[in-house]
Formats: sequence, structure tokens, C-alpha cells
Amino acid sequence: MKMQAVAQQAPGGVETMELVERDRPQAVPGKLLVRVMAAGVNRADLMQREGRYAPPPGASPLMGLEVAGVVEEVAGESNFQPGDAVFGLLEGGGYAEYALMDEALAIVKPDPLSWVEAASLPEAWMTAWFNLAEKAGVRAGDNVLVHAGASGVGVAAIQVAGLLGAQAFASAGSADKLAFCRELGAAQVFNYRQAPAFGELVKSWGGADAVLDPVGASYLAENLQALNPDGRLVNIGLMGGLKAELDFGRLLMKRISVIGSTLRPQPLETKARLAAALRERILPGILDGRLRTVVDCSFPWSQVQDAHQYIADSRNLGKVVLTMFPLQAG
Repeated sequence: MKMQAVAQQAPGGVETMELVERDRPQAVPGKLLVRVMAAGVNRADLMQREGRYAPPPGASPLMGLEVAGVVEEVAGESNFQPGDAVFGLLEGGGYAEYALMDEALAIVKPDPLSWVEAASLPEAWMTAWFNLAEKAGVRAGDNVLVHAGASGVGVAAIQVAGLLGAQAFASAGSADKLAFCRELGAAQVFNYRQAPAFGELVKSWGGADAVLDPVGASYLAENLQALNPDGRLVNIGLMGGLKAELDFGRLLMKRISVIGSTLRPQPLETKARLAAALRERILPGILDGRLRTVVDCSFPWSQVQDAHQYIADSRNLGKVVLTMFPLQAG
């Protein structure tokens, strides 16, 4: 059977993406076939589109790491059945009418959540929890510096810090984004365009015990300056370059831990643990209003080029989501 999907002939700009016909995947034991209703868009998708982030071995070559949809088929014994509404993380393949989802990562969609809201949750919130709660070991009383605070991951990280009893500081590139970060609970904010040497500023607020950084090389020196003794720097992205000079003196004297982290290559067991944290620790807070889902906007998947450009231009406050409603309804 065939399906529609977003694909490329070769890596490149947004213009390389187009709707094409592909073979529909089939459910296998442990993997659900999901009819996709909405798919989250992430910077990892932009990197894959550009040829800078290859899918792991065995994963779909199509972009798309998180979806919400309806179980279409199961194979063998399963805790799910056709017709169940679910959302969850994927290895890839979310930009399509149908996608395979590991059953261990599937979460039942509560009725109050829209398809768009559900599709916006897995990547950002699981990334935030993984890197703050597990990698950085954030605990009550810590100060956490979240760079790109108005991004999808940043929005989740500010709130996860609060959930863990920590205080969040956030960086962003405009006044409206800074105000947005404050609304989400950030105690202090700064415009990285106006304060490129932010280390001393953060120190004046009490310093950071943990930093969540998607920027990389260009922020290394200031991150080390901002961190308190025994601080943890968790790098999750390379927006600011691949290489930087490391001041080992500062690293040693402060006893700083530098941690590199990506979610996509993690083993299924780790992702399943994070899915459980999303289901048990985060989702209840979203449903009772203590935590916010923040979707900036959604695009019909026929406008996937516009969605990618919107994120590339850093225009989003929170998540951007593709919707498949018109095609599914047809």
C-alpha cells in the first residue's frame, strides 16, 4: 500500500522538500502503525534536511521525530488496539500519513489535548527532562541557565526546572521572547544579542549550577564563567559552531562537568524511561494547569517548507507543528 510523505531527492534548503508517494510501513511486533494527525517540527529536522544529522541505522530516512495520531494496525500481542489515540517519539518518519512508533514510547492521548498539542510534547519535554533531571542532576535550590528559552526545548526546560524545585534563568533574542520566558517562570532573563559576555551577568544573579545549551562552541567560555563550582554544562546542539578553545584551568578549579547529549541515538530503554516520565511526571501537570503546552503555530503539511523557514528564522515562541487533517479527512 502507498502513502503520501515529505521527502527529498538530496539534502539542501527548504525547497528540496516535496510531497511524494512512498510505500506504507507495516506494523511489526513491538511497533504500532500510527495514522499521523500531527507531527512536531524540530531543529533536528532542519539539520537532517541539510544533510548534517543522519538517521540512526534502521530508522526511516524521512524526517519527523514526534507525532500524534490513531493506531491503525498492531502485530502480535499489544497493549494497544486499532483506533486508540496516541502520541510519542519516533526514530524518524513522522512527516508522512503513516509512521511506526515503538509501543514502549506510545502514550495514550488524553481527550483534553488536541492533536497539535499532543504532537508538540515528546521531543521537547523528554529532552528537557533527560538533560536536566538525569544528565545534569538538577535538584531543589539549583539555578539553571536555559539558552534559547523561547524555543520548544527551552519552553519545556524552564518549566521542568521549576518542577524540580530549581530556579531558571533564560536567554533569548528579543523583548517579546524574554517576556515570554518570564511568563513561563524564568526568574531572570537576558537578551543574548545585547549581552554576549553573559557570564558575569549570570554570576551576579547567583551563578548557574547547570546550563542547558543548544548553541555550542561560541558560548563555551561564557558558560564556564557563569557556572558555579561543581556546575554541569549540558550541550545539546551546535548552532554556534563545532569547535572552541577550552580553558582547562577554569574547568579544573571549578570542578565543572561538560556533558554532550543527544536524544535520538539513545537506546529504546532510555527513551521508554523518558516516555514514562512524560506520562507520569509531566502530563498530569499539563492537564491540571501547572505546566503549559506552548504551540506557536501549526502549518498544513503541504506548507512544510514554510514551517522549516519559520524555525530557521527563529520566529517561534514554543513549538511548531505540521497538521495532516485535510489529507486524512480526504
